[in-house]
Amino acid sequence: MSKHRNTGRNPSEKELWEAERVLSLTLVQQRNHPSAMPADHGKLSHINTYGSLSEFYLDQPFICRKCGKREIWKAADQKWYYEEAKGHIDARAVECHDCRTEKKRA
Repeated sequence: MSKHRNTGRNPSEKELWEAERVLSLTLVQQRNHPSAMPADHGKLSHINTYGSLSEFYLDQPFICRKCGKREIWKAADQKWYYEEAKGHIDARAVECHDCRTEKKRA
């Protein structure tokens, strides 16, 4: 097994296409897809919402609002952000890794 996991930075067109294709599947197909990462509702107790919580995370393609670069917010990164870092459940990736790194340096 590789020591480096796919981070979603600099995705190929094939990776972007596949992430978009999976998002277009039915809920049942998404839940059973190999890329779906189950959510641990016990770790989402910090979220106070009237809506339902996700059952799973899927890779989310996005376009950086600063530079226009296409990246993928990986399911594993979402799981960490929501469950470990206790991020807000409505938060979404909006800036690419390079733009976030540059903002941190400033």
